[in-house]
Amino acid sequence: MAVSTGRAAAAGDTRGRSRHDKPGRLRRTWSAHWYAWAMIAPVVVVMAVLIGWPLARGIYLSLTDATEANIGRTIGVNVIPATYEFVGLDNYLRILTSSLFWDKLIWTVVWTVVCVALHYGIGLGLAVMLNRKLRWRSVYRVLLILPWAVPAFVAAFIWRYLYNSDYGVINGFLKMAGLSGVGWLDDPTTAKIAVIAVNVWIGVPFMMVALLGGLQSIPAELYEAAEVDGADAWQRFRAITLPGLRQVSSTVVLLGTIWTFNMFPIIFLVTRGGPGSETEILVTYAYREAFTGIRDYAGSAAWGVIILLMLVVLAVGYRRTLRSQGDPW
Repeated sequence: MAVSTGRAAAAGDTRGRSRHDKPGRLRRTWSAHWYAWAMIAPVVVVMAVLIGWPLARGIYLSLTDATEANIGRTIGVNVIPATYEFVGLDNYLRILTSSLFWDKLIWTVVWTVVCVALHYGIGLGLAVMLNRKLRWRSVYRVLLILPWAVPAFVAAFIWRYLYNSDYGVINGFLKMAGLSGVGWLDDPTTAKIAVIAVNVWIGVPFMMVALLGGLQSIPAELYEAAEVDGADAWQRFRAITLPGLRQVSSTVVLLGTIWTFNMFPIIFLVTRGGPGSETEILVTYAYREAFTGIRDYAGSAAWGVIILLMLVVLAVGYRRTLRSQGDPW
């Protein structure tokens, strides 16, 4: 009995030591993928410095009453300490209860929906056209992708000149046709149409290229089988093309929505947010809060955090909707 008891105790000690000696999940992951972690470490550090720290600083400022008057700064050899105070959620409550925020939000949503819909619709049409065997197809592709290659601020300056009431090319053509010129950037309605047109001109090439890649990944045998079965062009498009582009479409629509929602240079450089502030979207107004007039850093930071939260909610909701419909994305 003493011997068996000793053996049982020894076995228990061995099992205990094996449990303690077994590496944890984090240690096993590091041992198996240490090279991958080492490769992405510089990127993580850079993102933490360039994105993480400014984001944390912005969230902190949004909870204070920091303005140009009470922010800490150095003038020559004089160091002026910061005197702003923590105010909690006051900035958020002030913004969310103001009619200005909801007016800007409505126009931002309209701007985003119209632009993304036109991006996708025109881009899909051009992609379908370029997916066929056409003469000079490579030339067409290069010409249609040029607007995407032009930097946004350069395109904004070019279009601002085209829209000029007195010397613009567009009004010049209208006058040559015997029509009167239009003050494109002087009226709220025409100014909104003008910035939407510029953004569509810039954004369509990206949609076209992405959807063209998706079209070329659809097996040609599916179209041949459908044509043998008597399906017409519209039926083939609806039953094969659209389902085949589902994953690509979901990705580019989400990216296009985020980019358009935050499309600062087009609004700011083409119309300056005018006339008045009629074409101002959320991101341009947040910029004005921080860098024009009496600079309200706390208010601008609160606007930025609200914009970020809306986009995060949109992205998460969009992905959950796609997953509920069976999309693995």
